[in-house]
Amino acid sequence: MNLVEKYNVPAPRYTSYPTVPYWDGQVDEAVWTQQLKHAFATHHKDGISLYIHLPFCESLCTYCACNTRITVNHAVERPYIETLLQEWDLYLRQFGTKPLIREIHLGGGTPTFFSPENLQDLIRSILNRAELAPVHDLSFEGHPGNTTARHLEVLYGLGFKRVSFGIQDFDIRVQEAINRYQTVEEVKLVMEQARRAGYTSINVDLVYGLPYQTVASVRQTIEQIITLRPDRIAFYSYAHVPWLKPGQRNYTDKDLPLADEKRRLYETGKTLFTQAGYSDIGMDHFALPGDELLTAFRNGRLHRNFMGYTANSTGLLIGLGCSAISDSWSAFSQNIKTVEAYREAVSQGKFPIHKGHALNDEDLLIRQHILDLMCRHESDFSKTPQSRLLLDECRLRLDEMLADDLIRISGYTLSLSGQGKDFLRNICLAFDKRYWEKQPVQATFSTTA
Repeated sequence: MNLVEKYNVPAPRYTSYPTVPYWDGQVDEAVWTQQLKHAFATHHKDGISLYIHLPFCESLCTYCACNTRITVNHAVERPYIETLLQEWDLYLRQFGTKPLIREIHLGGGTPTFFSPENLQDLIRSILNRAELAPVHDLSFEGHPGNTTARHLEVLYGLGFKRVSFGIQDFDIRVQEAINRYQTVEEVKLVMEQARRAGYTSINVDLVYGLPYQTVASVRQTIEQIITLRPDRIAFYSYAHVPWLKPGQRNYTDKDLPLADEKRRLYETGKTLFTQAGYSDIGMDHFALPGDELLTAFRNGRLHRNFMGYTANSTGLLIGLGCSAISDSWSAFSQNIKTVEAYREAVSQGKFPIHKGHALNDEDLLIRQHILDLMCRHESDFSKTPQSRLLLDECRLRLDEMLADDLIRISGYTLSLSGQGKDFLRNICLAFDKRYWEKQPVQATFSTTA
């Protein structure tokens, strides 16, 4: 049995620990307010992060596992923005002083579903009651088909310097299967417009493992992308979770690349990226020399949260919008997922909490070690008796990975080997005590290959 087949098991992507299915749900408004105030008092001088979820899309991309609302009615923009600002006001009341914002990310959905003027009003209204840190990182996700030069100019004028375009694949058969269309010419045009506007970092998202992909088709897509020279490339593994996202039932397992074939798609992409001068900086991510994310990885400052990899590590991440997740480091809080219920809760002056989790001491310990593995590819378990005990307790699950040369253990320091970086989710899974104490009885996570 080869390594891909051996380690092709369902596992989380570890944007948090504990992962969402293992949250205890004990975070109500009172608990969250307490956690929030403590985190803000501790970290506000260093700045906080904002994630703003803009869920609307004009059409459903069937591969997508994000929380979205499909509509062509743009009259939904203003009421939703008003609710976002009301929710922001709930947070401001708890702070007692103007927050210092170091990071804002607009995600979705499709943020560029919103008009440039509405996005401008949203960001200005947030920043009018806050201060922007001298060194800040403002970014947004854009669809190549509806991101206009006006979007780029307006957001750049507000301080946005980084944009991420979702491409996924250029092959027309794949695009038809996933209902996601954009041409090479459209992508080239919007990237040129972004560079002319002054954006210093352009990311593109590609996905491997989609229906009907072949090594040849993925190679062609990547070669076309490389000619456009984005600063970063996120090369994600497709997460097939039709039990969560019914849109993925438009195709079946028979239409998807098998585990070995899917691994060849990844290896093809990785080889092409590295040959073109991109460096592998963590699970699914590649960057050119000089890009801030690569610099953060090499300096040991790379961080990972619900927004993915980031060069910023703040002690408080606030999520605004339906389904958005907030993180005070010692607690998580996720907003209500449906637009109407989210708006109703906020209109009543309540934090729109759907579920959450307060981390205990063991959670915090494991969270830090998994974060170290995800961001630095090693972790030192020698610093405390609790860490040494954790590594000892997990050794049986690590033995095969050690034998397969995925990891190296020297004393109480665990590091990833070169090939181990491709099995990062499996290695982190070995330390996921909540998973092993209560393994899922039904499909919960996508597979690692």
